[in-house]
Amino acid sequence: MEIYLVGGAVRDELLNKPVHERDYVVVGSTVDNMLKLGFRQVGKDFPVFLHPQTGEEYALARTERKSAKGYTGFTVHATPDVTLEADLQRRDLTINAIAQSDSGELIDPYGGLNDIQARVLRHVSDAFIEDPLRVLRVARFAARFTGDGFTVAPETMTLMRTISASGELAELAAERVWRETEKALHTHHAHVFWQVIAEAKAWSPWFMLLTNKLNIAQLGEQLKRLPRHFKDEELAQMRWVLTCLALTPNEHEQLAQVLKLPNTYAKLAYSALQIGYSPTHKLSPQWFFNTISKADGWRRKTQFMQLVGVWQALGMAAGTAQALLKLYEQALAVSAREVIANAAERQQQLAGPAIGEAIRQQQQQLIEAHWRDIDAAK
Repeated sequence: MEIYLVGGAVRDELLNKPVHERDYVVVGSTVDNMLKLGFRQVGKDFPVFLHPQTGEEYALARTERKSAKGYTGFTVHATPDVTLEADLQRRDLTINAIAQSDSGELIDPYGGLNDIQARVLRHVSDAFIEDPLRVLRVARFAARFTGDGFTVAPETMTLMRTISASGELAELAAERVWRETEKALHTHHAHVFWQVIAEAKAWSPWFMLLTNKLNIAQLGEQLKRLPRHFKDEELAQMRWVLTCLALTPNEHEQLAQVLKLPNTYAKLAYSALQIGYSPTHKLSPQWFFNTISKADGWRRKTQFMQLVGVWQALGMAAGTAQALLKLYEQALAVSAREVIANAAERQQQLAGPAIGEAIRQQQQQLIEAHWRDIDAAK
């Protein structure tokens, strides 16, 4: 039995990037042998095991043969005679088809090291076209590694167009399509994902509503202006909003249904599209108060802060955005205790809905009284 480190861990080490998880391939073993060694089987479609101490994934070396449409239409062969080279050949890109032995030796039968040096995303074999999900995976890797100078090999792009033209993208599950899209949104260069989708002619059927509406070059500039102090997940949601700004709220709702979008993405995008914003928009205290209310900002602080971050990406000056957020925080700090005390000083009693109304009134007055800070920040 031989064990090799494979895939992303090897690639990322070679690129001097942090390695977050390690996957191993096991050559010359069987399911029974792995179970006897204490490994826990987790794979349903093919034999994948978790190490009893580290919890890392170990998969038996396997080959795959196309037997039906879609990304699940494969017959898996995982026996002790499957070689490491055969296992690596089924992988998508050469940079993901490098293995490392316990001694540190690199096994690279398909030229992954050369492609890392050349900064090229290249398919391992013509079997690439058998899995339609690879169109999205390559687009996602292009977004992730464009900052390192990687581009898609022309011959790989040709195969991606072949997949798109075949109609097999329609066989994918919405959850898998969204998973790849979301991973791309977690990169600083998410617009490159859409560049590759466009070049591969892969809009149909999942992204048809974005066709001819998404200005990819403009999106790239907007992404540079996004403030970076948000959490990764929050930034990904903001990048999605910027991607969809040319859609109407109803169109986005349709797209959300097609992709089975998580609620956090759908709600933020719907608020942004419903409110609308452009750098030429005239800001006023009444507009700001109404916008907070419309965006449910009195209850959803993070979501409203994300909206202001999106406005900054669209051209709002950083000073103005910071002043708006400061004023927003001050308005949020208005409490029921405070308005009840103020009413008591005027010999008034507040109860029930009247308290909420008094809070909103005081928040609006506070925004109007401090609006000069916004004007000064412009």
